[in-house]
Amino acid sequence: MLLGLDDTDSPDGMCTTYLGALIADELDRMGYTISSCRLVRLNPNVVWKTRGNAAVCIGIVGGDPETVLKIACGFVDRFAEFSCEKTNPGVVVVESAPDPAYYFQALQRFCTIQETVSRLDTIHALYKGYKNGRGLIGALAAVSSVLPDKTYECLAYRKAEVLGTPRIFEDEGFFISEEKTAPHTWDTVDFIRRAIVCVPHGKDPVLYGIRGESPAWVQEAAGYLKTEEPAFSRIWETNQGTDAHLLPLPKEGPAEGESYRFSGIVASAPKTNRGGHVQFTISRGGVNISVFAFEPTKYFRNSVRELACGDQITVCGSFQKDVLHLEKFRPEELAGQKMRVSPKCPVCGGRMTSAGKDKGYKCRECSARVREVPDLSRTLQMKWYEVPPGSRRHLAKPAVRMRDQDN
Repeated sequence: MLLGLDDTDSPDGMCTTYLGALIADELDRMGYTISSCRLVRLNPNVVWKTRGNAAVCIGIVGGDPETVLKIACGFVDRFAEFSCEKTNPGVVVVESAPDPAYYFQALQRFCTIQETVSRLDTIHALYKGYKNGRGLIGALAAVSSVLPDKTYECLAYRKAEVLGTPRIFEDEGFFISEEKTAPHTWDTVDFIRRAIVCVPHGKDPVLYGIRGESPAWVQEAAGYLKTEEPAFSRIWETNQGTDAHLLPLPKEGPAEGESYRFSGIVASAPKTNRGGHVQFTISRGGVNISVFAFEPTKYFRNSVRELACGDQITVCGSFQKDVLHLEKFRPEELAGQKMRVSPKCPVCGGRMTSAGKDKGYKCRECSARVREVPDLSRTLQMKWYEVPPGSRRHLAKPAVRMRDQDN
């Protein structure tokens, strides 16, 4: 049988995977055989999600479905963040996996509570929805899920007595872990910014999460870490890092709340807006789409700024509020333009600025002048450029996973 669980957390605490792990451990102690633990991320654009829009599915061999539902609901009653308006838990138990079409609908598009309850009744599932019952959507999607491509995450959880206090860990271990196990693991640290990205900052019970291509690799990576003693850990099978949320672009153009991968031509050169957001336009089949690389994507924007009109590129991103939120892009064919850049000062090495039309350039530091500015070729290559690890969506496939597919 399959147990699905969703929407037990809040922006301020709890974690559905933590609750799922507690339930799996309890069922194991009661003599049930746990065959699988699956973490699925659903459409990242839904406005009513609590945090990462995750649901869990626990595979159970044998046993009584009504007893399993009762046990799971007991844990929800005890741990779920009911005080949060957005927290509306759902628990589903089925004896066999339903049609996966529902999972893909919840992953790539949207589902309603009403249609979810109707499907649950049609397949004779056991279920319980709390408050408005929205968590039933993720719970049904989790038990309906199939993962043509999958990754793994080792999640370590904190002890109850330290919840809400600062996490204790040594930075060095995370960097060593990445050095020893990449590219088989990813998103542990951001080497460019020297930042640890796999440790959350909130009050939830997760101590860290190591993502990788197999249980063996994430377990090895976790072995290099020096942290406070976790209460326990569990390795989850996931759809994270698979681009499972991406759809081909329809002929009529993008729809609000959906995510796409498509190729097109850069129709307007990138410009930096107030706040540091970088914007350009891509054209595909007569449809012009505004694309944004937002300020939190940091140094990724430098690569975006190198794009020029006429470039043919492939983009991946989510369409929200009439703009494509860029997750990554790959140049396919670059136009012939070269980038004009301000030269370095031949006297002091500082960066020069324009001295006025047809007047050359003047150094900000020493006032030296030059009449000509060199044309420098762009540095873009035919490879994937992606947002930093700390800005990456759970579902977005990192470039290291694309190396053997379409690099």
